[in-house]
Amino acid sequence: MDKLRRALSGHDQCDEESGIMTQHESDYLISDGTTLSWSTRIKGFAICFVIGILLTLLGSFALFLHKGLTVFAVFYTLGNIVSLLSTCFLMGPVNQLKKMFASTRIIATLIVFISLAMTLYAALKLEKAGLALLFIIIQSLAMTWYSLSYIPYARDAVKKTVESCIT
Repeated sequence: MDKLRRALSGHDQCDEESGIMTQHESDYLISDGTTLSWSTRIKGFAICFVIGILLTLLGSFALFLHKGLTVFAVFYTLGNIVSLLSTCFLMGPVNQLKKMFASTRIIATLIVFISLAMTLYAALKLEKAGLALLFIIIQSLAMTWYSLSYIPYARDAVKKTVESCIT
């Protein structure tokens, strides 16, 4: 559990002489920048993530109940935003932003944010359901690519799989 805490907090360095971290040092690094306990952070993450999924599902139900693509786009996008914000509970907001804008995922992060904003703009301001659907597709692909960046070598595996399917 300590390894998970260190990895999520972004402080996975260890004492060079002994190769381990003491419990006190680990607790300090994880709580650095936040006053929430580990269990509170896990609960906050779970609640936020579930709310995000529920918003997405509500949008899907609205689509099937013929309430319109605009309602779907808004709820789907809000669900993704809340789910994305849920990770701030695990890592802390500052550390999360640092990881989001790291050189390995900055392009994916920017595309996610732009597609989120453009989906809402197309659905609410322009009231163009087709354009909103296009941005939802881009949003989904960008969120997937962004999420894969947290799994070691996952994006390389996807690239190789796609290349092998194309050639």
